[in-house]
Order: sequence, then structure tokens, then C-alpha cells
Amino acid sequence: MSKQSVLSGIIVEETCAFTLGELSNACGMPAEWILALVDEGVIEPVGSDQRHWQFRGQSLRRVRIVQRLEADLGLNLAGAALALELLEEVQLLRNRIAILES
Repeated sequence: MSKQSVLSGIIVEETCAFTLGELSNACGMPAEWILALVDEGVIEPVGSDQRHWQFRGQSLRRVRIVQRLEADLGLNLAGAALALELLEEVQLLRNRIAILES
């Protein structure tokens, strides 16, 4: 008997914007955790006043990756932020190699 998995997800365009509360709800984490990600430089809000911050669609992707790094690897926030940066750098280099090889 084969094992089947059901995957679910949300397609978020880069042009989407989230408030702090919406981003918190989307990732299932408290707003304080999101603020810690901002302090760590993982995500960057648009706007000067925290009450009116907006987060781009890419922020949700980055938050989800940090969640997985913390849960799966047991990394703390600083470690997850560094790992995320390195993962993105690897992807950028892979894309450059693919362009050069084509």
C-alpha cells in the first residue's frame, strides 16, 4: 500500500501586503515573535509607525522558512536568520550558474 500525503498552501504574490496582525495570523505566531524577526532583520516592514506597518508577500515566505528552521533544526532566532541568509545566497548562486550554463 502506498503512502499518500496531502499538501496545502497559500499562493501569495509579491505585491500582497500584510499588517502585523495579518502576518501573525498567517503564520500562527504571536505578534511579539514577528517583532523579534523585524529586530533580527529577517523581515522588513514598510512604514514608520508600527501601527501602520505593512509586510510584503516575501515576508510570509521568509517567516515560514524561519519557523521550519527553528522547529526542524532547533535553531534559535539568530541562527535561523543566518541560515535563511545562507540559503538565499545559495539559491542566488544556483540561479547565476544556471544562467551561465544556458
